[in-house]
Amino acid sequence: MSTTTALWDDLLAGDELAHLASEPAREARTAPVPDSLEPAVRDALARRGIDELYAHQAESYAAARGGGNVIVTTGTASGKTLAFNLPVLDALAADRHARALYLYPTKALAQDQARSLGALGLAPVRAAIYDGDTPTERRRQIRGWANLVLTNPDMLHIGVLPRHDLWGDFLHNLRFVVVDEAHVYRGVFGSHVANVLRRLRRLARIYGAEPQFLLASATIANAGELAQALTGEEATVVEDDAAPRAERTIALWNPPLLDAELGLRASALGEASRLLAGLVDRGLRTICFAKSRKSAELIHRFAADRLDAATAARLAPYRAGYTPQQRREIERRLVEGELLGVTSTDALELGIDIGDLDCAISVGFPGTVASLRQQWGRAGRRGHGLAILIASEDALDQYFMREPPTLLERRVEAAILDHANPRVLDGHVAAAAFEAPIDEADAATLGPEALERAAHVPELRHTARGWVWAGKDAPAARVPLRSTSPDSFLVVDASTGDVLGLAEQERAYSTVHEGAVYLHLGRQYLVRELDLQARRAVVEPFDGNWYTQAKKETETSIEEAVRVERRLGLELSFGRVSVTEQVVAYQKKAVADGSTLDTVPLDLPPTTFDTEAVWFVPRPHQLEGLEAMPLLLSSLHAAEHSLIALLPLWAMCDRWDIGGLSTNLHLDTGAPTVFVYDGHAGGVGIAERGFDRFEGWVADTVRLLEGCPCEKGCPSCVQSPKCGNLNEFLDKGGALTLLTRMSNSG
Repeated sequence: MSTTTALWDDLLAGDELAHLASEPAREARTAPVPDSLEPAVRDALARRGIDELYAHQAESYAAARGGGNVIVTTGTASGKTLAFNLPVLDALAADRHARALYLYPTKALAQDQARSLGALGLAPVRAAIYDGDTPTERRRQIRGWANLVLTNPDMLHIGVLPRHDLWGDFLHNLRFVVVDEAHVYRGVFGSHVANVLRRLRRLARIYGAEPQFLLASATIANAGELAQALTGEEATVVEDDAAPRAERTIALWNPPLLDAELGLRASALGEASRLLAGLVDRGLRTICFAKSRKSAELIHRFAADRLDAATAARLAPYRAGYTPQQRREIERRLVEGELLGVTSTDALELGIDIGDLDCAISVGFPGTVASLRQQWGRAGRRGHGLAILIASEDALDQYFMREPPTLLERRVEAAILDHANPRVLDGHVAAAAFEAPIDEADAATLGPEALERAAHVPELRHTARGWVWAGKDAPAARVPLRSTSPDSFLVVDASTGDVLGLAEQERAYSTVHEGAVYLHLGRQYLVRELDLQARRAVVEPFDGNWYTQAKKETETSIEEAVRVERRLGLELSFGRVSVTEQVVAYQKKAVADGSTLDTVPLDLPPTTFDTEAVWFVPRPHQLEGLEAMPLLLSSLHAAEHSLIALLPLWAMCDRWDIGGLSTNLHLDTGAPTVFVYDGHAGGVGIAERGFDRFEGWVADTVRLLEGCPCEKGCPSCVQSPKCGNLNEFLDKGGALTLLTRMSNSG
């Protein structure tokens, strides 16, 4: 231990070190390989040198053998893969007719798993990947030959379920469905995937099968709820991590403050390159995660410039967009020790096998504690490891630097989704009706909400057989899994013709307006044209040193208050609201210091969408001394921003998933009101989580404001990178006064 510690001790010095902690080593708790395991599987494990299991793997196997669904939620590198593979491989070895379906959020993860299964050399297992890259001529062969198919939710949704007649034998014999990286299925994407899994359960039942679901997740606060929300069925939670863990040193690193009033700090990228170069120079294998491809490439370049040529040659960037061959080559070089340092975008934090590393650096909080823990879990698999979080100027990052226990001792967040959101559900009801007529019995798999919505889906007809699809084309193709709006805009790269992604209509005007700088997989693009008729944004690669921020006018109207409670001395409401937004201009801002370079007017139509919100009306005594304008509006606005900044601590979401409005007089309440709403049409449960956890959420926000060293408000407390008013009318002191009075009323 002391030798390794000495290697980085001198680096972790200076005012930048906000906090240093140590997580002790942990011994493995093991269990014997079960006697009931098929001999072929026991032999395959023995060939890999596995002669005992971790206790949680044995627990998962026993729970699955009992016939129920299971979710395993343990740390990075804790052997979750073997936990779900064991019951599946056992079933396939015992019954040549049995089938299993593995779902992965990315193609790269499916390829990794296919390689791992191949390496086991288990003759009864015939594994194959079936995704968008699978050649047409091979697809038919896979459907008839494979007994373990690896795919992704998109392919299941569009390529398998609507063509279930081609999969009849597979569905009839389907014993297990594995859902790996289950924590990724949250928010809008998770709400869609939950419906895809319900459609799968329904079709399996039609073909005479009742598959068990085996889920694996990073450590989250609500694993059982997530499994229930995704599959519609109860699951046994296995969460007592019995894998060994080496000692880990944790460093929270805050770049030097250059201007306290502006909240301006030295570059996090510069600090990252200095630490990366220092660690690599000491022979320590290090991975550095950055939020964008450009950031990852800059850190790589800056670090290489600090090192001699021979050491610099042992650094490599590692990002989405590489071919599988390029990725495997980097993985091989890392595993064999040829490479010492890798810079990566967050997109590759999932469980891809990149060998044993000594150190992991996260540049900027990645949005969730679960993601951060996954990144840090890369460090110290062989021995004493080092994990570093380098803070950005963002409010949440700076909050963690001042309040380390809120990060290091916090129970991780809850993954939240809502499969019954009509904006999500309706498309899947149509898809299910196309797959087979929907009748009352389908409430058991699709959920009662699906039956209720069937009457509202335009192209469904009610017949003696149930609700049937009366349209011409397969409706699944109209339902994008990452959007709540069927009227999304395609984002097209003019240089290649590739479709980069989708922008929901309610977000398109603020994210892909003409002149906007658009980020995709960490890469920058400039929007050349937004075609409102063709619903298409045409973009081109962009390497400039400025970003854009939209100015928009927002109105909310309360449609229905679903829950109203007296909390923190005021009336707190949760319910349905209608949000109208109009983007009227955008600013170009310098990356270096956030200064405004230009303001450009825009002429775009307003958009209106229904969603869920939490809102509150402060009592007169809570606003005492703040009643005069513009202080009242500025105090409410700053409170709204800081609350939005910290809601991701309680719900697994990004601040970009949340919207807000504060007003000195709202038409529906007749009083000063603050709204925080789900940014996706229909809502996915984020605002309701804020309602449920209101006291803790407000208390965290008070600590954020109290601890920030600025006097009047800065990007580390009340200023927001997505403010539609471009951060005008913000009063930090007023917000702190209001929220403190609220918190003290609890």
